[in-house]
Amino acid sequence: MLLIALEMIGIAVFAASGAVAAVRARLDVFGVIVVALTTALGGGIIRDVLLGVHPPTSLRNWPSLLVPALTGLIVFRFHPQVARLRRSVLLLDAVGLGLFVTSGTSTALRLGAPPYTACLIGMTCGIGGGALRDVLLREIPLVLRREIYAVAALVGAVVVALGFVLGLPADPVALLASALIVTLRLVALWRKWNAPVARGLGG
Repeated sequence: MLLIALEMIGIAVFAASGAVAAVRARLDVFGVIVVALTTALGGGIIRDVLLGVHPPTSLRNWPSLLVPALTGLIVFRFHPQVARLRRSVLLLDAVGLGLFVTSGTSTALRLGAPPYTACLIGMTCGIGGGALRDVLLREIPLVLRREIYAVAALVGAVVVALGFVLGLPADPVALLASALIVTLRLVALWRKWNAPVARGLGG
């Protein structure tokens, strides 16, 4: 039950971050909903494809489609108020990352993937929707920029996998990993931590 709850919360918060980005790009209401759905479900669909789950889980359950669509509509309707909440949007994105990574890693482990494979799938599940969102909006995906994003996702996935290997209770480990991802992401934003880039490039 906790995994299902985590997944639905993650879908909602990722949909909100996608819808906000779509509104800022001046998309119409249909475009906002499409980007919200893509951001919310993209990572989970990639996860299921990698794990051989057909059709993907999110396309078989109507709540997984309804929640991001309604979230997109709400953001579209109240975007002036949402636009003033930049910090809240960043928080939503961090929470969505944490929830999707832990959910994706746990699902991969439950379906028999080796721990190292589960870590990669969990990380991809967390960053996949946001990357697709940025591609749709003609931006360089956030995960490919200097900000600490994928690294935080991978750290959380490793915590979930270690808990599985050590036989620890899955739910507390998932919550701990989610909190760790969110904390790393927010501290990185606050402290302006960046991954290194190649030097000596022309401006």
